[in-house]
Amino acid sequence: MPISVDLSDRVALVTGGSQGIGAGIAEVLVRAGATVVTCARSAVEAPAPGTTHVQCDVRDPEAVAAMVDAVVAEHGRLDFLVNNAGGSPYALAADASPRLLEKVLGLNLTAPLVVARAANAVMQRQGGGAIVNISSVSALRPSPGTAAYGAAKAGVDSLTRSLAVEWGPNVRVNTVDVGLCRTEQTADHYGSDETVRAIEQTIPLGRMAEPAEVGQVVAFLASDLASYVSGACVECHGGGEPPVFSHVVQKENQ
Repeated sequence: MPISVDLSDRVALVTGGSQGIGAGIAEVLVRAGATVVTCARSAVEAPAPGTTHVQCDVRDPEAVAAMVDAVVAEHGRLDFLVNNAGGSPYALAADASPRLLEKVLGLNLTAPLVVARAANAVMQRQGGGAIVNISSVSALRPSPGTAAYGAAKAGVDSLTRSLAVEWGPNVRVNTVDVGLCRTEQTADHYGSDETVRAIEQTIPLGRMAEPAEVGQVVAFLASDLASYVSGACVECHGGGEPPVFSHVVQKENQ
């Protein structure tokens, strides 16, 4: 019998789901049969096919509670939460203002907990659900220029393990540590096509991920195929980022 991810009759909420990695995740969940609601701070004139969009600042607990209530009122349940909203501008730790540090930590660590708490309350009442937090390779290695972001994502990985213990057995909680991914913002982050290709050569699989590839990992973790997976941090980074000395050794051996 073929194995496939079937999310039919399930309702998913994807934060930051209107663009980038979040849009790729939403697309895969729709293809798997889920009813998908995306949210972001900005309104969206034309939501992705198969999705509906709500405007919400996930850093605002009252706004988050109202959003989750609205999703349940509209669809009758909430089966999956994908905590994807996040990000950080480049700023060296010594130069970043206290205000910037507060905003980065709030968006990337506190907000996922706020949304997860609201979703968990619904999932516990209905007897089950799954939460997938989108983290980053920045949680696993130094993150110069985005130190607060890296620290926040490491916190998300830790948070995932704790929530999996607190909220089981009804609710499974997992994390995906995402590496470099091609989105509409790739050029803004990394520069020209030539620069992007040079960066990709440092990745063991030789390329950046596509957003849908992250979505496929999320769909698995949300599905019944991952029914015994909770508290896990799945690394989706193409083999990771080899240490600098390995490139020096390779050059010497050529």
